[in-house]
Amino acid sequence: MDNRQAIGSWISGPRAAAEGMGVDFGYRGERLGLPREGPGSVAGIGRRFGAIFIDWALCVLIGYGLLSGGDLRSANNWALVVFALLSLTTVGTLGFTPGKRLLGLRVIAEDGSRLGAPWAALRTLLLVLVVPALVWDRDGRGLHDRLSRAVQVRI
Repeated sequence: MDNRQAIGSWISGPRAAAEGMGVDFGYRGERLGLPREGPGSVAGIGRRFGAIFIDWALCVLIGYGLLSGGDLRSANNWALVVFALLSLTTVGTLGFTPGKRLLGLRVIAEDGSRLGAPWAALRTLLLVLVVPALVWDRDGRGLHDRLSRAVQVRI
């Protein structure tokens, strides 16, 4: 291996280097028995960020307009509370938040059933902490989804 190959593998990351050596990781969701694409496949990162942006904007509007009394500083604190309640109630019952529904996403259990209330509560708690949502596995699931045995799929 010459220096260019060594530097190239370092820049592209360990996954690309392993794939260059012939390791097959499969597609996102294959280990979970989900299809490669279409309905039921693991949701892409762009849609998931879009959905959380929509949900957060909705919660900020509610926090600012109804709960903060016009105080912009406390609006984000209220928005976090509203976001947690929104996520807990809608994901625990319907399987999606308003943002997820608008972008065609649903949160399900790993076995394909509806995510139960205790798992939805754990998922919400970890999502509010933010950091677990930023750590992903090779299926594209955040740590908050993995620990709560959930997966976000396209509908």
